[in-house]
Amino acid sequence: MKNEALKMAMESLSIESNAISEIRSYLDIDAFKKAVDALSVCEKVITCASGSSGIAAKKFQHSLCCIERPACFLSPAEAVHGGLGVLGEKDVMVMVSRGGKTAELLPIISVCKKKKATLIAVTENLDSPLANNADIVLPLKIEKESDKYNVMATASFVATIALFDAMLVSIMEETNYRSEQFALIHPGGAVGELLNK
Repeated sequence: MKNEALKMAMESLSIESNAISEIRSYLDIDAFKKAVDALSVCEKVITCASGSSGIAAKKFQHSLCCIERPACFLSPAEAVHGGLGVLGEKDVMVMVSRGGKTAELLPIISVCKKKKATLIAVTENLDSPLANNADIVLPLKIEKESDKYNVMATASFVATIALFDAMLVSIMEETNYRSEQFALIHPGGAVGELLNK
């Protein structure tokens, strides 16, 4: 391994660590509270995004199911070919797009408004179509991705995951989620073995 490659690895860890730490400095507390309240009481949550943001959205959807908040991930491609039938007026759509103007998401935004579902946006672009049409906007501010070309979803990805995890633990508290509930739905693996002793 080249010395320069190791140096880049160490810099990556610092950049991503800073991206997470910085969230507290710009987090919109009022918007965060509204998002947690909406996610704690809605009938179901639909997460939607493309690319690496889609992977973060899938992880959030799975985490919500783990605390018994009904949730599903809807890919943008499936959404506009009938998948949006899953969305109802009492539901929350969580959409992630750093630029806030991903072409695949724009028709979905329109359907959210027409169906009167609550739209939560996670975006860096507060002047984007996504931010302008969302009911709740959770901002991201990424100074730099961790790769040398500043193009890979690295720092932005871990910051998105950290923001979702912050919402997750808040929802657990709001809904009085208990470890016994998790034990029931997680009988597999080492965690299931530990919880179900």
